[in-house]
Amino acid sequence: MSVSSVRPVSPERPVSSAHPVRSVRSVPLVPAPCEVPHFAPVRVRGGRYQLRRLVRHRRRALAVGLAVTAAAIVAAGPPPDVGRVRGHPVADPVRERPAVEMVTAPVRIADADTVRLLRAGDRVDVIAAEESPTGTDARVVASRARVTQVPRVPTSQDGMAEGGALVVLSVPHATASRLAGAGATARLAVTLW
Repeated sequence: MSVSSVRPVSPERPVSSAHPVRSVRSVPLVPAPCEVPHFAPVRVRGGRYQLRRLVRHRRRALAVGLAVTAAAIVAAGPPPDVGRVRGHPVADPVRERPAVEMVTAPVRIADADTVRLLRAGDRVDVIAAEESPTGTDARVVASRARVTQVPRVPTSQDGMAEGGALVVLSVPHATASRLAGAGATARLAVTLW
């Protein structure tokens, strides 16, 4: 019979003889203390123990680390050529162009009406047309020259400009020399970009 199945007896109610009440002894819920036998500490062979051992033996750890590094360097092989990446061809080094000195060159264009179409910032090609025994020869004297200024074109009484019109271009120094030479011997014209 378990302890939970025993019903408490109330004093007002008489106990019948059919169910005699037995005395219930108190059962201890906690076992009696017992002594644990002495044993040596358990050491698990793992990473922490080996790491502590390596730290204790620093010289050995340093020697092992250097040996592993040397083996990795030898396995990698000789260093690649300077500037070359493995598997890719060597690219030529980028050569910087020397800075071109730009100068302003005033140029007289034969057709004044064409100059009226120009604005500062436009890009033009200057073409020199020379008379020759075989006909007219045309050549490009300046390519993609930037227009910096367009002076006001004077006109005569009949509305036509006399002697062409002046335009100021920004060109390299060598091109300015060619423009001055071509302007003395040929008629100059411009084409817009």
